[in-house]
Amino acid sequence: MITFVGAGPGAADLITVRGLKRLEQADIVIYAGSLVNPALLDGTREGCEIYNSAHMTLEEVIDVCIRGEKEQKQVVRLHTGDPCIYGAIREQMDLLDEAGIEYEVIPGVSSFIGAAASLKAEFTLPDVSQTVILTRMEGRTPVPEKERIEELARHQATMVIFLSAGMLGELSQRLQEGGYAPETSAAIVYKATWPDEKIIYTTVAQLEEAAAANGIHKTALIFVGEFLGDRYERSKLYDPTFSHEYREASK
Repeated sequence: MITFVGAGPGAADLITVRGLKRLEQADIVIYAGSLVNPALLDGTREGCEIYNSAHMTLEEVIDVCIRGEKEQKQVVRLHTGDPCIYGAIREQMDLLDEAGIEYEVIPGVSSFIGAAASLKAEFTLPDVSQTVILTRMEGRTPVPEKERIEELARHQATMVIFLSAGMLGELSQRLQEGGYAPETSAAIVYKATWPDEKIIYTTVAQLEEAAAANGIHKTALIFVGEFLGDRYERSKLYDPTFSHEYREASK
């Protein structure tokens, strides 16, 4: 069995219980070395083979998985955050399907959720934003035309922007072209939940300057939207004047 495991956002104790058990039982671990906390490997069993996929191609990763399956070994493919978000997991699963190899996926805490906890923020606030857009700037990997930053910005929803910390000048410009005012609240979270985490509060117009002043050019998430502000409507769920299935409104 091949097991894809979400390692969580960074802190070693934010992996799921199920993911940790699979990791402790593994005979072979292939981990995303550029982003996964190496402390997670401390609990692997003696003799476990460890591979850093930062130095490997897709084909090399799959070759290790196929060999492990033939040798009846437990293989863990350890991804950062949750593998469903920018994890390049589909191409791995398709090749395993072609090889007739079974696999499972264990979800993890995504970095955008870890960062929200660090920010002590709620993305979905009544009368502010009820939608969260997870996206990225195009680089060597393009994005569909309808998903360009300025097009998504027109919704004025909460935005979480991955893999774009090195392009903040362009990002700032394009967010404003899409309709965000220059003074719109923004935040940069570097290495969310890691010991060297940094949180910088800024505005859409000052994203590039704020990152430069703090020496940040990679491994950071960008948050945009007034969920970072102070204005919002109280939720109806706990409003004493609001009835629902479990509670009658107060009179």
